Amino acid sequence: MIAFRNAFHGRTSLAVAVTDNPKIVAPINETDNVIFVTWQDEAALEQAFADNEISSVIIEGIQGVGGIRVASESFLQKIRSLCDQYNAVFIADSVQCGYGRTGKFFSHDFAGINADIYSMAKGMGNGFPIGGIIISPKILPAYGMLGTTFGGNHLACAAGLAVLEVMEQDNLMQNAAEVGGYLISELKKFKEVKEVRGRGLMIGIELPAELANARKDLLFKHHIFTGEAKPNVIRLLPALNLTKTHADRFLEAFTTVLNQNQVIASH
Repeated sequence: MIAFRNAFHGRTSLAVAVTDNPKIVAPINETDNVIFVTWQDEAALEQAFADNEISSVIIEGIQGVGGIRVASESFLQKIRSLCDQYNAVFIADSVQCGYGRTGKFFSHDFAGINADIYSMAKGMGNGFPIGGIIISPKILPAYGMLGTTFGGNHLACAAGLAVLEVMEQDNLMQNAAEVGGYLISELKKFKEVKEVRGRGLMIGIELPAELANARKDLLFKHHIFTGEAKPNVIRLLPALNLTKTHADRFLEAFTTVLNQNQVIASH
C-alpha cells in the first residue's frame, strides 16, 4: 500500500500504519506493507508501482495535519492512471478535506477523477459522531462484510441527513468557496505571512518563527480558536456557514495579533 510523507489518516489499526508520525504508531501497528512516498513526487510514485505489487494508494486531497498541503490536479490524475494500469485501489481520505469544505463535495473532485473508496466523517454530522465510506461499484460488497457496534445508528443517520439538507438548502458549498476565496485573497496581502495554502474553508497560514505565538494570542486575547500544524502553521477549518462578517472579524484580530507580536519581536 502506498501512503505519503506527512500524511495523517487516523489513530486506529491500519489507519495509523499509513500515518506518517512515529510518535503515534505503536509497534503492533508497524508494518512493512506500507510504502511512504514523497508528497507530489510523480517519479517516486511510478517507481513504487514498478518495483512492488501495489494493492492501493491512500491520499488526502489536502493534507490537514501535514500543514494544508494541496495535492495538485496532475498528481491526483497520475495516481488514478497508475491505479488503473496496475489494478490498484484509489482511496480518497476525505475526512477533513471533504464534505463541501473546499467548495466541491470532495477536494479530490478538482482533479476531475473518481476514487474507488472515499472515507468521510467530521462534517457529516456537524459535530454528532458519524463516519462512513463510499465504495465504487467495481468493489462488490457482501452482506455481513462490515460489522460495527454503532454502525447504522438511527440518530446519527438522522443527523447526517439533516446536514446534507441544510448544505443544499443554504448553498453552503458555494459559500465555502466564496468566503474561503475571500479569506485566502486577503491573507495573501499580509507581508508577515510566509505562505497561504488551501481551498475554500480549509486554509493554512504559514508564519515565521518569530510569530509562533500568534495562534495562542488569537485564542486567549480574541477568543478565536484555530487549528495548527507544526512548526508554525495556523489551520483554519471553520463552519461552512461562515459569513464575510465573521471572516472580517478574524482578519481584524489577525492584524492586531501580528502587529503586537512584531512589536515584541523588535524589542
